[in-house]
Amino acid sequence: MIRTAPGPKVLISGAGIAGAALAFWLDRHGFEVTVVEKAGTLRSGGYPVDVRGTALDVVERMGILPRLRDAHIDLRRITFRDGDGGEVASLHPHAVTGGVAGRDLEIRRGDLTDALYTTVRDDVEFLFNDSVDTLDQSGHGVDVTFRGGGSRTFDLVFGADGMHSRTREMIFGPEERFRRYLGYCFAVFTMRNTFGLSHETVMWNTPGRAAALYAVGDDDEVHAFLNFARPEPSFDAFGSPDAQRGLLAEVFADAGWEVPGILAALHDADDVFFDAVGQIRMPRWSSGRVALVGDAAYAPSFLTGQGTSLALVGACMLAGSLADLDHAAGFAAYEHGTRDFVTLNQNLVGQGGATLFPTTARALEQRNERLRGLSAMPAPEPRPAHSALTLPAFGSR
Repeated sequence: MIRTAPGPKVLISGAGIAGAALAFWLDRHGFEVTVVEKAGTLRSGGYPVDVRGTALDVVERMGILPRLRDAHIDLRRITFRDGDGGEVASLHPHAVTGGVAGRDLEIRRGDLTDALYTTVRDDVEFLFNDSVDTLDQSGHGVDVTFRGGGSRTFDLVFGADGMHSRTREMIFGPEERFRRYLGYCFAVFTMRNTFGLSHETVMWNTPGRAAALYAVGDDDEVHAFLNFARPEPSFDAFGSPDAQRGLLAEVFADAGWEVPGILAALHDADDVFFDAVGQIRMPRWSSGRVALVGDAAYAPSFLTGQGTSLALVGACMLAGSLADLDHAAGFAAYEHGTRDFVTLNQNLVGQGGATLFPTTARALEQRNERLRGLSAMPAPEPRPAHSALTLPAFGSR
């Protein structure tokens, strides 16, 4: 893009999917963009993520759809097993997710972030190994001090720093005001693929507990997943890897199937991610010159399968809404144009998402009967929520 004058200076906190996508679109619309990321580099690998519906239109507009198609994982089967390890049903994943074969994408998270970063790295300033320490909006812009030292003033600041966003906490207050706990805690990590799994997921359930092995391809590693119901989040375990391992060992102590081996691998894993399953629901996504995007504003939880798609769509809508409006009107347009889409997708947890993890024996048997029925049915219709927003044709500064 040829610019006649420098655009507004903006800071994005977080170089993940939402942050990198927002950087792309803001740069495209003429902003001078800086991204700060507390990690030392982009996170490679990672668990697979889904890109569906309107989000596919976003990555197509960005010009990265062919690259993402090349990185598509092509998961072919999901097998459900009962408490004794016996097979309940074996299905194509789209029968469960409402995905569209031949169109929807499933790719490694790192492949998506790398594709996004590659599109902007030459036009956008990235500050790795750093983070925002304070934000002050009392002047004409946003005065930012960084943990690594130094301070700068930006016209706008965006929080794209995930469900546990520090930007949101600084501007809007504690996370508990906006977090909606969905009744489960989970852990995910990698372990050796000694199971002969390829392009498939195997999930074991008993009431209130689930364990899964996810083989992205023919790799030597699989993603292991442990999920359990809890009336309240296990906050005592959040800050301590040893406490997390102890809690999971206790919860799954008498579990069958491959769970003992998963717990043994958990003991030695160095990439364990442990969290509560929840959503972020906020009455508004901006305050003054600061706005939130992606999980920081509206995390839908993995139960919906829509976190990545909401981040991509939200970034496009936020930047586009600011293309030819001042920040107050732009932020209002962002919320007006995006909130219904976000709400529809967050509400997917009440339309089958959570039923993958029944908490009673009766609910588990009902779910298993539904799964057996799905195996005899034709391909499902796509979920309307995935494509409920049509991208506008935004202007440019």
